[in-house]
Amino acid sequence: MRPSPAPAAPIPVAVVTGFLGSGKTTLIGRVLRDPRYARTAVIVNEFGEIGLDHDLIATGTETLLQLTTGCLCCAVRTDLVDTLLTLDRQRRDGAIAFDRVLIETSGLADPAPILHALMTDPAMAGAFAIASVVTLVDALLGAATLRRHPEARRQVALADRIVLTKTDLAPVPPELRAVIAGLNATAPVEAGAPPPAALFAAVPRLPADPVTPAARHSAGITTALVLRTTPVPALALTLLLEALAEHCGPRLLRLKGLVDIVEMPGRPAVVHGVQHVFAPVAFLDRWPSDDRRTRIVVIGERLPRHFPARLLDAIAAEVSEAVAAAGADGAGAEPQGQ
Repeated sequence: MRPSPAPAAPIPVAVVTGFLGSGKTTLIGRVLRDPRYARTAVIVNEFGEIGLDHDLIATGTETLLQLTTGCLCCAVRTDLVDTLLTLDRQRRDGAIAFDRVLIETSGLADPAPILHALMTDPAMAGAFAIASVVTLVDALLGAATLRRHPEARRQVALADRIVLTKTDLAPVPPELRAVIAGLNATAPVEAGAPPPAALFAAVPRLPADPVTPAARHSAGITTALVLRTTPVPALALTLLLEALAEHCGPRLLRLKGLVDIVEMPGRPAVVHGVQHVFAPVAFLDRWPSDDRRTRIVVIGERLPRHFPARLLDAIAAEVSEAVAAAGADGAGAEPQGQ
């Protein structure tokens, strides 16, 4: 009897967000024209924003266009989950081919519902996985936009990576960097378009050191980094995520991290959460760097900065004590008669 084939790895999904006019379409257009990133499916709100009509070679349906680079463009006409599942079904049937997905959100969109759908819909399980959330900020108008529009602030707070656009037109104001740091103190901020590979990184970018207590925070948004040098029991991680979802709910804007699990040495757990919703925990085959500490970034509204770390410490201690007590009870039990 032949062994069953290993399950296929989920398709990585990058979400590109940013306020109106921040340059999302320009960034996605660069990816579409890069031959190294052929076989990319791009989900957009309207085709007109992409402006690649001269590159179209086929139209499969009114919502699906194939490009000369081998990429696909798909317009969302109904529900995002339906769109993704339709693409996946066509891929499995051999009608289309793609290795990754880019989702361009509307400039006024809150990315949280998109992330919820990717993390929780049962039909999506195993088919797609969040690779990163990239938020674009206009260097010219970004500071004023972030002051005036809560949607723009949430886009920055939820980001794994922040890209400053239009930096060729003017230097980046220090005020803008300060506002971004207050909204998201851990996401790397870079000027100019990142390489396409950076959009599809499967491992979250995490800081090596704790966020300084002196960091300024905007609109009540705080960032905390949980660091542990000793492994965490799997049960403690489960209880931590449950407790954060229960006590913080919608105030927990984003959680991401790598966790050293006692029961899985050498295979860190990758955790992702948005508000009260968490993706199933995934395990890497190995640590992505020499830094093997548990690191969890928590971004929230009006959350005490040290609450997540102290909560994990308390839960881990309680779980360890329970395990030790159970072991002692088992060791002291009298053997049963034959």
